Amino acid sequence: QAQLVESGGGLVQAGGSLRLSCAASGSIFRINTMGWYRQAPGKQRELVAAITSGGSTTYADSVKGRVTISRDGAKNTVFLQMNSLKPEDTAVYYCAADMRTSTRAGYYWGQGTQVTVSS
Repeated sequence: QAQLVESGGGLVQAGGSLRLSCAASGSIFRINTMGWYRQAPGKQRELVAAITSGGSTTYADSVKGRVTISRDGAKNTVFLQMNSLKPEDTAVYYCAADMRTSTRAGYYWGQGTQVTVSS
């Protein structure tokens, strides 16, 4: 069964950087868009950044200029480089991918990784 596994979260001081990684594994035929979402306590899950299979990117206004999304197609991995982190970036970050696998076609989600930015 296909799955997404995130890594790279943690505790960082304001102004610091973190790099999140997410690897897709399993019986995968095709991966289309991959992205990162986040959910802070008491708030709805929101898109942080997304990247298509062709490399086109989308960013939330709140992270533009501070965050870069990239992917390694050969390794089915997506990365999120976050710089100049702010306390308001604190959230659980989820990886998502639109994939066609041996089981189904649709969005898959990772288990989430906590990012905490201290002031």
